[in-house]
Amino acid sequence: MISNLIAAALLMCAVPDSTVTLSGVTVTGNRRNDFQMKSSQSGVQVSHDYLQTNFAGSLMQTLEGIPGVKAMSIGSGQSKPTIRGLGFNRLAVAEDGIKHEGQQWGDDHGLEIDQFAIDRAEVIKGPAALLYGSDAIGGVLSLYTNHVPTEPIEGAVQLFGRTNNEQMGLSAKIGGRNGHFFYRANVTLIDYADYQVPTDSIQYYSYWIRLKNGRLRNTAGLERDGSVMLGYAGYNFHTDVRVSDSYSKSGFFANAHGLEVRLSSIDYDHSRRDIDLPLQSVNHLKVLSHTTWRNELFSAEVNLAYQSNLRKEQSEPISHGYMPKPDNSLERKFNKSTYTANAALHYSPGEHHALSAGINTEHQHNRRDGWGFIIPDFETTSMGAYCMDRYTVSENLILNAGLRYDHAHTHIHSYNDWYQTPVDGKPTFVQRSADISRNFDSFTWSAGVNYTNGLWLLKANIGKSFRVPIPKELGADGVNYHIFRYERGNAELDPEQSYQIDAGISWVNDVLTVQVDPYVNYFPNYIYLNPTSNYVEGLQMYHYTQAKVLRYGLEAQLNYAFAEHWEAEAKGEYLYAEQKSGEKKGYTLPFSTPWSADFGLKYSANAQGSEQDSKTFFASLNAHIVGAQNEIVPPEKPTKGYWTLNASAGKNFQMGKTVLKVVIHADNLLNRRYYDHTSYYRLIDVPEPGRNFSLMAGLEF
Repeated sequence: MISNLIAAALLMCAVPDSTVTLSGVTVTGNRRNDFQMKSSQSGVQVSHDYLQTNFAGSLMQTLEGIPGVKAMSIGSGQSKPTIRGLGFNRLAVAEDGIKHEGQQWGDDHGLEIDQFAIDRAEVIKGPAALLYGSDAIGGVLSLYTNHVPTEPIEGAVQLFGRTNNEQMGLSAKIGGRNGHFFYRANVTLIDYADYQVPTDSIQYYSYWIRLKNGRLRNTAGLERDGSVMLGYAGYNFHTDVRVSDSYSKSGFFANAHGLEVRLSSIDYDHSRRDIDLPLQSVNHLKVLSHTTWRNELFSAEVNLAYQSNLRKEQSEPISHGYMPKPDNSLERKFNKSTYTANAALHYSPGEHHALSAGINTEHQHNRRDGWGFIIPDFETTSMGAYCMDRYTVSENLILNAGLRYDHAHTHIHSYNDWYQTPVDGKPTFVQRSADISRNFDSFTWSAGVNYTNGLWLLKANIGKSFRVPIPKELGADGVNYHIFRYERGNAELDPEQSYQIDAGISWVNDVLTVQVDPYVNYFPNYIYLNPTSNYVEGLQMYHYTQAKVLRYGLEAQLNYAFAEHWEAEAKGEYLYAEQKSGEKKGYTLPFSTPWSADFGLKYSANAQGSEQDSKTFFASLNAHIVGAQNEIVPPEKPTKGYWTLNASAGKNFQMGKTVLKVVIHADNLLNRRYYDHTSYYRLIDVPEPGRNFSLMAGLEF
């Protein structure tokens, strides 16, 4: 059946190799990379060395140096990615070609992926629904952990830590190859304490709360990751199977979970490494296989995966409203299973055309438990088929176009409270979610051009993307304590659509690189949580609604190698968003990203006898400037601008075939107090973390 669908898709139309389409713009040092010509979309290719050199705690904090990419931090140990201000279910995270499926809607936990198992990454800015379907409306973060060892035995051991939250960690990997067969294994262990902020008190709903030694009590946590891969790598045939498990446990900032913590018998200041109630734990098991076959004209690829995501939130049992005091601490539990199958076929009939076609299928099954409620049980099944053509007119001019069709079915189960509430004088088990069954269909398309002329590279892409409303948006009805609001879904939401035009202009010579990436994005029916004047259970009620939204912005970057060992860098980004309809017409979107700019100076040198492009020592200084955000959506408040001073340094020590790499990274050197407009903690007067030093020492053999 799969082969028939692929053949049918090939007859529909034509386009390039899927990995080619996923690629984007990359600026590496001062050289132009062929990677830039492989796609008309804006993007960045991130090497393993970059991930190590810029280690800053979580994966997304490491990638924040890329213009347009931000980390939405949750405490100090975890963070979520955003690209051009879009995140959560508007951004697809893929691992080895499989879309990562956890509880993405959750605002208070990060990616369940071991960042130390990642070999390289690609960031695609802008819609990529052509290949990934729903959830890629804002971009894609593609992570690759499938490096094939070339030696009989090779590996690495890394020790790392951070001062602000007293993080300590160890990661080790080993792999090897015997003929065509290879293996890889990885393990990571991380522990961290409550993190520090540059203040001794915060204000929460007119209550002043003291902080002991400037630490956010109960924000400690741990992470335990492991994976193993077995595979066969031949000339025409490759297959591998990877099993990974990621477990994390962390506390919620106790005073952010509710004022009742003032009456708790827990001594939160007893230890800065304790994980007390309220807390969360997340376990993500992933089993995936990747198989490819190729000859001179064809290549075929099949990816299969099973993912199990188990998330628990535990709190002290306390009576709320008419709910009696529960007899346990399990407030919420979500058990989600996801089955994925992707197949693609690539055909190159000559020097001009590169055709691709594929299908994607996915089934999700989620079950809830616990005495608290926010989203109901649900099942979602989606199927999509695409075809693309990459047409090479000449060495300097490449055109591409593609078409995709998707169908999705979502079934949300009904749910009634487990306790009775008086309604019109009668005790009633109030229904919080109705039984809902919805079908969604969408056609999406994309077209683009790449053109080079001397030192110039010009590219442009236009396309339509879509996103299916997630079950939380359709059926939520409950308190989200960590964002201090009551959320209610809307069963009548339509699929979100997006039209976007991207452009990229770059000029590169031996010493200077200049790149500008403007974009315009229009949503006829953007889905977002709209604040209302109503209050439920003491918290402001937000409900999901849709509005026409116009977004536009740009990223810019300049690199100047003004001496043999010195390089200066300037980069910045700007985003504007405005609602064109609805109750908040004329306003921006909640938590909109303000403009920012970075100015840096870097010194790097080679060891005697080393290769020219292998820098063994570097030191850099960076000033990060963020503008004030006065464009808000009531009841939001403006956020003042700020700037921080950051630094990093590193050195490689060659010892035969073994390399010792040491990197130190310093954030907020001046320990400035500031607020991130995209952080939910600013709503309760919690500033961003204070001065922090990160150290990594790794041995590669």
